[in-house]
Amino acid sequence: MSAASRLARRMWHQLEPIHAVLYFSPQGFEEAGALGHDVESRWPSYFAYRTAPLGRAGSRLATAAYYSFSPRMIAEHVPAVWEVASPERVLEARMTAVDRTYRALLGDKVTADAAVEAAELARRAAESVGVAGRPLAAANLDLPWPDEPHLVLWQAATVLREHRGDGHLAALQAAELDGCEALVSFAAIGAAPAANFAGRGWSEQEWDAAQERLAARGLVGPDGQATERGRELRDQVERMTDRLAAEPWRLLGEERAERLARLASPFLGAVFEAGLLPMTSTLGIATVKAPD
Repeated sequence: MSAASRLARRMWHQLEPIHAVLYFSPQGFEEAGALGHDVESRWPSYFAYRTAPLGRAGSRLATAAYYSFSPRMIAEHVPAVWEVASPERVLEARMTAVDRTYRALLGDKVTADAAVEAAELARRAAESVGVAGRPLAAANLDLPWPDEPHLVLWQAATVLREHRGDGHLAALQAAELDGCEALVSFAAIGAAPAANFAGRGWSEQEWDAAQERLAARGLVGPDGQATERGRELRDQVERMTDRLAAEPWRLLGEERAERLARLASPFLGAVFEAGLLPMTSTLGIATVKAPD
C-alpha cells in the first residue's frame, strides 16, 4: 500500500465520525422531526439528510448512490421524503442540526483557533477532490460553504467521506459484488456482524441467495465464512478504495493532513465520549476509536 493510500485510510477513520454524527445525534432527530419526518426509525431522516444534496432525487438515483441498501427499502423512503420537506428545507435543517450537535458537544471550542485552522485544512482537501464518477461528493461540493468553522469542518468531512464512498462503490463493482453481496462478503470476513446490516432492507432469502452466489465463486465456505479467495477479494476492494480516495491527501500532504487530524481530534473525541456512534459502525468502519 502506498503512503498516500495509508494516509487516506487513516484520515477516513479520523473524519468519518465527524460527518456521521448527524445521523445519530438527538439534535439531528429533533430537526428532522420538526420538518415532519417520522423519527421513530433513523432511516427517514438519514435518507432525507444524505440525499438532499442531489435535489429531488427519485428511488433509482438514490439506489445508485447507496448501492448496498435494498432498492425496495430505498423506494419506501425516496422520493416520499420530499413530500414531507423539500431538499432545500432539509439542507437548512441538517446544517442547523450539525450546528446544534457540535455546540452541545464542544461549546465555545467550535470557534477556537484550532477549529478555524482545522476547517481551513479540511476545506482545502475537500476542494481538491476530483468529482468524475463521484455524484455524492460533487453534489455536496456544489453546496455553498457555511461561515462558522465547525460547519465548514463538517461539510468538508462530508465531501471527503462521500468522495471515498463513491470510490468504494466503484471498487465493489470492479470486484463484481452487487449491493447485497457487498454486505455478505463484509460480514463473512468478520468485519461486522451480519445483524448490523439488518436495517439495509435485504430479506433473509435475498441474503441467503447472495451467500450462495459468493459460494459458487469460491468466496465463502459452507459455514458462511470467507475463504482465502474471499478475504483476498475484500482486501483488494479496500485497497482500491484507499487508492481512489488518496488524491486529496496526496495534494494536501502528509504533514498538513496529520495536523488536521490533531486539530480535529476534539471533535472526534467528543462524538465518542458522548456515545453517539456505535463502536462497530454500519457506516463502513469496522472498529473506530477516538485518538489517544
